[in-house]
Amino acid sequence: MATREAPHQTVSKLVGLAVFGADALSSIAYAPQETLVILAAAGPAAFGYAFPIALVITALLAIVTLSYQQTIHAYPNGGGAYTVARENLGVLPAQIAGAALLMDYILLAAVAISSGVAQIVSAFPALFAARVPLAVVLLVLIMVANLRGVKESGALFSLPTYFFLGMTTLTVAAGFWRYLAGSLGPVVDPPALELVHGAQPLTLFLLLRAFSNGTTALTGVECISNGVTAFQEPRTRNASQTILWMSAILGTLFVGITFLLGQIGAVPAETETVISQLARSVFGDRGLPYLGTIAATTVILVLAANTAFAGFPQLTAIIAAEGFLPRYFAHRGSRLVFTYGIVALTAIAGALIVAFNASVTALIPLWAVGVFLSFTLSQAGMARHWWRAGRTAAPDRGWAWKLAVNSLGALCTAVVTVVFAVTKFADGAWIILLLLPASVAAFFAIRRHYRHVTRDLSLDAFGQPPRTRRHRVVVPISGIHRGALSALDYARSLSSDVTVIHIASDPAESEEVRRLWNWWGDGARLVIIDSPYRAFLEPLLEYIDMLCAQRQDGERLTIVVPQFVPEHWWHGLLHAQTAFWLRFALLNKHGLVITEVPYQVDRDIQRPADGAGV
Repeated sequence: MATREAPHQTVSKLVGLAVFGADALSSIAYAPQETLVILAAAGPAAFGYAFPIALVITALLAIVTLSYQQTIHAYPNGGGAYTVARENLGVLPAQIAGAALLMDYILLAAVAISSGVAQIVSAFPALFAARVPLAVVLLVLIMVANLRGVKESGALFSLPTYFFLGMTTLTVAAGFWRYLAGSLGPVVDPPALELVHGAQPLTLFLLLRAFSNGTTALTGVECISNGVTAFQEPRTRNASQTILWMSAILGTLFVGITFLLGQIGAVPAETETVISQLARSVFGDRGLPYLGTIAATTVILVLAANTAFAGFPQLTAIIAAEGFLPRYFAHRGSRLVFTYGIVALTAIAGALIVAFNASVTALIPLWAVGVFLSFTLSQAGMARHWWRAGRTAAPDRGWAWKLAVNSLGALCTAVVTVVFAVTKFADGAWIILLLLPASVAAFFAIRRHYRHVTRDLSLDAFGQPPRTRRHRVVVPISGIHRGALSALDYARSLSSDVTVIHIASDPAESEEVRRLWNWWGDGARLVIIDSPYRAFLEPLLEYIDMLCAQRQDGERLTIVVPQFVPEHWWHGLLHAQTAFWLRFALLNKHGLVITEVPYQVDRDIQRPADGAGV
């Protein structure tokens, strides 16, 4: 795709809901289960607290949604928490928000794929042992789809997203119909109760841990504010309406599923998800409606990773453009997508899936700390934004109300961040609490490097450009052959001051090289360095170091390296690749110019007669 096509690669509200909302919408498939996983430690009687917890989480969802809706209107160029924190709180909070968001996207991809595979395993238990390779294959397929372009991947993923919403709505509606009719009984043959954290009493700390797990339902709410620029014009209005639709659907289905799980007595387990148990109970068997629900849930969970693939490359591009990540993350590929960001996300998320054995329960504790930290910084930044707007000569209309909403959002998400960090610290949240400052430190180290390079290459106070008064060329050769003569011919086109170097390991070799050079060298200077210990690189590098030490002002030293190019790639395994290692060793030598002269064996050239030439 040409660069001029970029403005046409935007999406509508319907497609945008699929691209940027799949993460949040898919969380209804695992957030209720992860809440029950914690409550299970206090026994089945504690499952009754799941519904009140779901109501509190839904209220928090409403607050966060209103806050991010204001962010969309205030920052229509996207960037979300990173942009808001940078412009209102400073560089350091922006990098903290950026690091938290990047970890959020990485863990989203790993959790979504792992949860999708868990749905497959629930329907086909024989695949349980193959869940890790299956998850990695699905992750790679999502990567390939995203490398095709934003618009193409959005159109591809829209139908499965709406299929999931339709099947989930049907399941919840049928469940409530049977509940009101009095025909919704307990789940048949539930899996054995798994106490992941051991038996514990029902305490406030346990309830807070269950609440922390359930708040994973809010992950992904910020994705639309990060990708406002991907929407069609008027993009702020379209993005704002999309986030309202998404949150309304999410809240309704989340509360409905959690309520029905309590009525059927669903049991959280690795071998069968609670969504599978709900579908079995509602539809009565494992027939077509059940398989449709499982298929839809699996697809949306796998495609939820697409939200990470939509947000992670965009965010890395913004951070890289400011010099806090390698610059190439800001470069678009041939399909107008940020290729390096997509590939990096795939590699890191794949490593997490393998390391944690594709277990959603094991990955969840690493997740929401970064999510809610970015929420908090974003809302705090927006609160300061409205505070500034209200103190100007012409204050923004309604700034006080907007300030109150964002301040409440910042307070609520800050409390959840602390609760999650404390309650999940021993379960793995400590890893994120260590990685966050390490990532921020790496961001600033990258920024310092770019600043130093810019300073060193600046023309300010540079004076006169350099002038070469003498150009000395050195040609290291392994023997007298066509490649060596080709390199010599090129060296002579650069300068008349050419020195050919040969490292000899025995006197007989030295004499043979001298004899051939008298015939083929055409008067060029030949220096033979004896190497009694049969080393090649060390004596040559010592000689080059000596030339560098003797170099005068205005003198340029060029090393012309003959490079043999074999006819087939595997032929390279039959050669020592000395030229490669020589070039590698010379790259860090200050003030040297290294030039390669490739030569190939041309089979069409007639061989010299016996006794002639080399």
